[in-house]
Amino acid sequence: MLLDIHEIHKSFRKPDGSELLVLDGINLAVNKGEIIGLLGRSGSGKSTLLRLIAGLAPPSAGSIIYLGNEVTAPPPGVAMVFQNPALFPWLTVLENVQLGLEALGLPINEVRQRAIKAIDLIGLDGFESAYPRELSGGMRQRVGFARALVVHPNILLMDEPFSALDVLTAETLRTDFLDLWSEGQLPIKGVILVTHNIEEAVLMCDRIFIFGSNPGRIINEIKVELPHPRARLDPTFRDLVERIYVEMTTRVVSTSAGKRTEYFPGTGIGTILPSVTSNSLSGLIEAVAAPPYNGEVDLPVIASSLLMEIDDLFPVAETLQMLRFAEVAGGDIKLTTEGLQFAEFNTDQRKRLFAWHLLTYVALAAHIRRVLDERPTHRAPWSRFSSELEDYMPQTAAERTLRTIITLGRYAEIFSYDDKKHIFSLDNP
Repeated sequence: MLLDIHEIHKSFRKPDGSELLVLDGINLAVNKGEIIGLLGRSGSGKSTLLRLIAGLAPPSAGSIIYLGNEVTAPPPGVAMVFQNPALFPWLTVLENVQLGLEALGLPINEVRQRAIKAIDLIGLDGFESAYPRELSGGMRQRVGFARALVVHPNILLMDEPFSALDVLTAETLRTDFLDLWSEGQLPIKGVILVTHNIEEAVLMCDRIFIFGSNPGRIINEIKVELPHPRARLDPTFRDLVERIYVEMTTRVVSTSAGKRTEYFPGTGIGTILPSVTSNSLSGLIEAVAAPPYNGEVDLPVIASSLLMEIDDLFPVAETLQMLRFAEVAGGDIKLTTEGLQFAEFNTDQRKRLFAWHLLTYVALAAHIRRVLDERPTHRAPWSRFSSELEDYMPQTAAERTLRTIITLGRYAEIFSYDDKKHIFSLDNP
């Protein structure tokens, strides 16, 4: 066992002094020769867990044991690759890669030899003297990999390393990494990959831990027993992708009577709203309503068709569910009668239907409209609602939620917002 994570909790202190729990009872182990995937939506604490493993922050409770020792500071033998490589622009490729070794105080000849070998390994032989500005995004990320591999880590932490790349570049880099890993050419013993791409997790990982949100917790562990190289069109591969979509779209709620499955998310005033637009909502409705889906489709199918990842697709699908334009369950999305009507309506009819659903099913929208209706001036400042939301959620989430409701409210024409004066009103612009 390389790493043993036991009952990890992590909280952050909010401005009002209360605690925000972001990780709740995380248990997992990493064995030699494994690629472990942490799969979940944004805000489920995956990257926070990586920071704890890397010793960049302490857990609030629980323990992280690396090679028999508890992690209390950045441990030797653990390296990280980030979403963006963050190279020093004034240093060459070789100099960027050498940095980690120079910090270890190794002889200059060994530093140079190991850096050149790492650069050759990740496919940048000949670019040692190039500066980051001369490289493509994929090549810069390869430098980031070389910088992590050159220290010969036992565990490589990868925080969405392919998400900032275009589809073809990301696929090439994934394939090259897996080839080197399968051939035993990488000087590492285990990998932890944070991703929000379901197919990427199935393609690369031996075990996948699915994270739930608010707070982050492990809701399931799935073993991937497919041999490498894995084919995306293999029926077993597709079945596993479908299973994970089902896991991530089933909402289990604890109640006094036990557990029940809930298909419509809560919509109280304290509900955190994702960053979605009316265009994205309309676009998904139109895509699902059109042939060959005709109102119902598997989420992995529509995601592949629209080239969307779960961090893009789920917020839109769940907002449609909240508005009762769709139902999301069992890995499928099915338009309701009103959702099908929306697809057929003209612009004015869509706005009227959307406004009714927004005011009926989203408590915050109805609350803002009620406050504006009741005030003689029909105006209210941003702070009137932001301070109220911060009783339920962090400040950043409150701001994102208000921004979303402003976007949706403007489309529905139920209120206006002046961003210069930070004022909600019933004015017709």
